[in-house]
Amino acid sequence: MDVMLLLKALILGVVEGLTEFLPVSSTGHLILTGALLDFNDERGKLFEIVIQAAAILAVCWEYRAKLTAVLAGLLRREAAAIRFALNLFIAFLPLAILGLLFGKAIKAHLFNAITVATTFILGAVFILWAERRKHTIRFESVDELGPVDALKLGLAQALALIPGMSRSGSTIIGGLFFGLSRKAATEFSFFLAIPILIVATIYQLYKERALLHADDLGMWVVGFVASFISAFLCVRWLLRYISTHDFTVFAWYRIAFGLVVLLTWYFDWVKWTA
Repeated sequence: MDVMLLLKALILGVVEGLTEFLPVSSTGHLILTGALLDFNDERGKLFEIVIQAAAILAVCWEYRAKLTAVLAGLLRREAAAIRFALNLFIAFLPLAILGLLFGKAIKAHLFNAITVATTFILGAVFILWAERRKHTIRFESVDELGPVDALKLGLAQALALIPGMSRSGSTIIGGLFFGLSRKAATEFSFFLAIPILIVATIYQLYKERALLHADDLGMWVVGFVASFISAFLCVRWLLRYISTHDFTVFAWYRIAFGLVVLLTWYFDWVKWTA
């Protein structure tokens, strides 16, 4: 068994788990880490799908009580459960539709280190702007949202099609602009990740099914476990963190990280590949 390959799988699994639900862009981090590890070929892209599935499972486990209650409520046709599921569906649509229309072109032209570094910095500006403006809270809970609010959040999330912008970051910061509390914006981002990532994972696995090989099972297991554990811990940490802090620290992290990548590219210190 290739020990170096397992080590790469471990690193990428941890990177995915730690960044999927933070406003820092998991896609951007995986593009950069894959470039550094020389693991951004088609095999590497398929591996990213596997570890993304683990991150989904982690958030499903963390919110298993809420999800079970919603499913039970849907079976009983309870109004609150139907409204919650409908809001997720409405918020899901913009990213899904735009992804189908422009996904190939975006991957062909924007999935590179320089785009990621630039959007890291641009995303940070939006976070700082959101945190420094007056924040009027209209919704303390995700259960208070209506269809129009869900659509607004879905449109904000669609910015995540640009690598480096961050799906969770776009949704959370959009939530702050639209009057959600930090907790409500963060939790809606978690819940919205479930249908988005499940559909994306199933679609990509089907599309790349020719690349599925039993020889890669060890690599997948290592990456899956690393992603699940790190995502689970990260979700729990983030919920505690936002109870007493804002998102400013993530903005400064994005700026610093983006500048490091741009500097290493400009001075040719690192050979960033697509």
